[in-house]
Amino acid sequence: MKYIILIHGEDGAWKPDEHQRAIAESIQVCHDLAAKGRYLHASPLQPSSTAVCVQVRDGKSTVTSGPYAETSEIVAGYFLVEADSVEEVVEVAKRIPGATRGTAEIRPLVELTALPKPGF
Repeated sequence: MKYIILIHGEDGAWKPDEHQRAIAESIQVCHDLAAKGRYLHASPLQPSSTAVCVQVRDGKSTVTSGPYAETSEIVAGYFLVEADSVEEVVEVAKRIPGATRGTAEIRPLVELTALPKPGF
């Protein structure tokens, strides 16, 4: 089964040098997953100030800048992994540096067979 690990955190929670170390550790987690055939994709996200939100209600669209939720924690990145159980993904999430300053949310994906194959 495929799972996404969403990393929630606060903008600016890391000093630049700490952030670079956290990125390096996260990359190592990805390499470890790849060696086991479990890595699918991962990426940090740009700061929430770069977000654009789109809502369509009754045929009318609204486009706003910034994160949707009024909260201090934003989605900071993600890991997409293959696993046999949620317990296996929990063990992966425990290794992700972002979980030490925020939250790693784990959710199974709904796999739709009618979607095109990824081009990345």
